[in-house]
Amino acid sequence: MRVTIAAIGRMKAGPERELVGRYLDRAVASGKPLGLTGFTVAEFPESRAAATATRKAEEGKVLRNASAGSVLVALDERGAAIGSDAFANHLRRWRDDGRAGVAFLVGGADGLDPVLVSEADLVLSFSPLTWPHQLVRIMLAEQLYRTTTILSGHPYHRGD
Repeated sequence: MRVTIAAIGRMKAGPERELVGRYLDRAVASGKPLGLTGFTVAEFPESRAAATATRKAEEGKVLRNASAGSVLVALDERGAAIGSDAFANHLRRWRDDGRAGVAFLVGGADGLDPVLVSEADLVLSFSPLTWPHQLVRIMLAEQLYRTTTILSGHPYHRGD
């Protein structure tokens, strides 16, 4: 199953981008034997529409089109807060169900289009706090790597 982070906005070169890359490289290496592939970031430009609702709708359309055929996971502060084991179990189930891919959707500065959020298979929150999108990508990349270690029984994850 192909794993993609589909995000509005481009990360500049620097330590944040390097950290995302480091975790995704680890996920690629440990995910391959588990049938988890890709671990890529697809970045899309922010809409230039004047109205917030229009910007979100335009960005939502881009994310939806880029993620066609994939399980959709919307990252939203109002989503479910789940633990790492539950996160890994979602990916395991989708993989075992034969799903071709999973796309983690990260909205622009205004957040995700509510219509896109309503269409998501899972709405996930890292916290009710609002996080900078660079940190969201880092945390997501780390959780994707952690998922591969959980599914493979690697000691990196020392949860309950």
